[in-house]
Amino acid sequence: MKRTCLTFASILSVVMIVAACGGEEKAAVQETAAPTPEPQKITFMAGFKPQANLPFVGVYVAKEKGFFQEQGLDVDIQHSSGSSQHIQLLLAGQVQLTTADAANVLQRIADPGLPLLAVALIGQTGQQGWVTLAGAGLDDPADWREKTVGYRSTVPPDLPAILDARGMTLDDVNAQNVGYEPPQLLVEGRVDVYPVFLSNEPDIIRRKLGKEVKVFSAATYGMPTLGLTYVTTKDYAAQHPEVVERFLKAVLHGIEWARDNRDEAVDIVLKYATGEDREHQRFMLDTELAAAESDVTRENGLGWQTAEQWQALSASLRQFGALSKPVDANAAFSDEYLSAIYKDGQLQWP
Repeated sequence: MKRTCLTFASILSVVMIVAACGGEEKAAVQETAAPTPEPQKITFMAGFKPQANLPFVGVYVAKEKGFFQEQGLDVDIQHSSGSSQHIQLLLAGQVQLTTADAANVLQRIADPGLPLLAVALIGQTGQQGWVTLAGAGLDDPADWREKTVGYRSTVPPDLPAILDARGMTLDDVNAQNVGYEPPQLLVEGRVDVYPVFLSNEPDIIRRKLGKEVKVFSAATYGMPTLGLTYVTTKDYAAQHPEVVERFLKAVLHGIEWARDNRDEAVDIVLKYATGEDREHQRFMLDTELAAAESDVTRENGLGWQTAEQWQALSASLRQFGALSKPVDANAAFSDEYLSAIYKDGQLQWP
């Protein structure tokens, strides 16, 4: 009995020593564990007011669903007030990433030589189009001969491209600068063909003005058009590649999530686009999700871009007088950051 008690006491002593050592080891581990790093703070500025433009949606969702946080980013979301404020602040280093139309990226690189770099291509086709009133007998561009065709500020290359597909030029129509006058111009018959942004204005005309329209886009008639990109400066991308990769991973995951959860995605959009019409924002989201898909993205993933796409756009802009000088397409974009976050066409999340 005495031996048993001594044995038990010995075991108990060993257990207490081991426990004490374990506690000391745990404390030592806790003392040497690296602190959680502070999230990297960056500013994203959308190129327009809050709405369901798909690159904006990706950012809104990434913020609200915690995708940025999972990527170690603290993203301040801002919106441009117009007059290219987002590009000016990007170049000044006050904004790290923004949005820009692909054609505009090429034009700004050509003149005045801005160091812009598109790191993902969301709009696989262009944003611009034209509409005619249903039943007006203008169901093909060939019907536009001698009709009044509107454009905004300057003639975009898309218009002569559409006409060229029917063996026509601007001389065959009455091209008229309508600026940003509302679509009542079309309804009232002051123009026969009205310029629109494809993701929202056809819906405005149908729903608010009660008129069905026929929609035309240059991509339908063979012009290689591209839409909105995520863009940064070449210096920032070179100096902070991991930040660009983490940003893209979060926003592209946000777009994938929005594609699969559209009603909730619109709820998130409306947190930013306060007072906007819900059905209209859903129309925009659906339209832009459709435009974000192409053979390129089906093979490689959302946001993908290729040299062939950019080269074709550059050549087309030159053909129709929208580029002041040739631009090496490889200078306008990089697939380096997408390649780092995709594998076999699948976004690697988280």
